[in-house]
Amino acid sequence: MASQQVAIDPPAVTAVPPKKKPYPFWLGGVAATIAASITHPLDLTKVRLQASGDKRMIESMKKTVRTAGVRGLFDGITGTWMRQMSYSVCRFWAYDESKKILGAGKDAPAWKLALAGSMAGGIAGFIGNPGEIVMVRLQGDFAKPPEKRFNYKHCFDALFRMVREEGASSLARGVGPNVFRAILMNASQLASYDFFKAELLKTRYFDDNIICHFTASFGAGTVATTICSPADVLKSRIMNASGPGSNSTMAVIRSSMKNEGPMFMFKGWLPAWTRLQPTTILIFLTLEQLKNAVDYSRKQGYDVL
Repeated sequence: MASQQVAIDPPAVTAVPPKKKPYPFWLGGVAATIAASITHPLDLTKVRLQASGDKRMIESMKKTVRTAGVRGLFDGITGTWMRQMSYSVCRFWAYDESKKILGAGKDAPAWKLALAGSMAGGIAGFIGNPGEIVMVRLQGDFAKPPEKRFNYKHCFDALFRMVREEGASSLARGVGPNVFRAILMNASQLASYDFFKAELLKTRYFDDNIICHFTASFGAGTVATTICSPADVLKSRIMNASGPGSNSTMAVIRSSMKNEGPMFMFKGWLPAWTRLQPTTILIFLTLEQLKNAVDYSRKQGYDVL
């Protein structure tokens, strides 16, 4: 009897999808720069309202346009650009790298995301400190009496003059509170955005679209404002000061506690919220759209990003 051979099919091989190429490290910095450029007139107007005693935002903006033209609404914007392209580029890159180190994936717990944000904030706060000082001084210069103004022409003029007139150590002015604030900011803003976005996508009410991104960034802005308020107040007071002993964190805390009480740490929460909220929303909406643009360009074969 002839033996029958049974054909055995080879085991099916499951195709492993190619690993997705990471987004450019500078994408977050570009998104933050775009957002900060759009909200710059609001930031400037807020400071001028506090300095001039004007009561209405629109009237203050009209006054600025009358005296300095539309360009006056963007006074000090080079400081904002310098800050974003140093601090924000670094923080978004460091956050992504920290998540890889910690193994914080799509559904990572909040504490892992917060830890990754803290690691990123510590690095970015230190590296971005000079840009932070330049931005604070350029925006706050007009609020001082003429004889006490720095009168910097632009961000690089401010940087070079600080080194020349105050020494290289001036670039580290307020670095402690700034790093502390950056840790709080990134642990709250970046981590809470990722957390809120992941939680929203688990519900049947949201898809990965602009509505989900807006809602998650709105929550992230509120969390970040509340957590960062104490460090923000200290950072601004130290960086705007000049003279010997003016950069002591403990001296500023003691003086503020004595004159204003412990609630000085939350002074300006509402203005800070109205400033940070649109910035946070714009950063993440812009970042998501830039990611979509990168994905589209790669699908079209333009794999240069």
